[in-house]
Amino acid sequence: MPDPAPGTAPAAVPAGNGTAWWSEAWRLFTAAPWVWVGITVLFCIIYVILSILPLLGMVAPTVLSAVFAGGVFLGCREIDRGGELAISHLFAGFSDRMGPLLIVGLLYLAGQCAIFAVVVCVLVASVGMSGIGMLFSGDLMQAGYSALASLGLGALVAALVGVLVAIPLIMAYWFAPALVALRHDEPIAAMKASFQACLVNMLPMLVYSLVGVVFAVIASIPLLLGWLVLGPVFATSVYASYKDIFRA
Repeated sequence: MPDPAPGTAPAAVPAGNGTAWWSEAWRLFTAAPWVWVGITVLFCIIYVILSILPLLGMVAPTVLSAVFAGGVFLGCREIDRGGELAISHLFAGFSDRMGPLLIVGLLYLAGQCAIFAVVVCVLVASVGMSGIGMLFSGDLMQAGYSALASLGLGALVAALVGVLVAIPLIMAYWFAPALVALRHDEPIAAMKASFQACLVNMLPMLVYSLVGVVFAVIASIPLLLGWLVLGPVFATSVYASYKDIFRA
């Protein structure tokens, strides 16, 4: 079945589909398990190398992750259509829709920077209030305890604010690389469609996330080695949910 035209509205699916996405993801993984593991290991190596690059290491991993994700989703579609997955699919996004995928990555990075700025502002504001309290306190020991308490409370508030503002960004990014790579949406339109898809499918996304947390705990027990399987299965689960919600 061909991918729907760009701009096609996402469908609202039943909550139980959140578990079905993991089942479909497992099917896609078992179609080429060793290739998926190879892609995962290679991606991790590339990610580490990008992260240690001077200056570029601060932005390249986030921006290029969207391009790598686009290639992975192209590989998922290849399996789904009866073809064979190859290691080269990890780099398929660099030859197909690279420009729009880079823009998605840049928009995601900009969102992360904005969230970081908000969190820092909240934290600085809390420290500033504790500093004012210290000026009016005659007991230096008590003032120190008050400052630490205020800082701890401020850090908690900052963390909560960070989570609240990060959720919409994650929703906007979740399906964006797949939408850009597979049905050729433009970057901003893809992020809007991704946000809408997550919004109208909050229950299945919640079920999907809860199952994913259980899998993450299990995968982390044997020295994180389970992530060699869960990593690609997670990627294929995003593709499975994309197929379901966008009727691809």
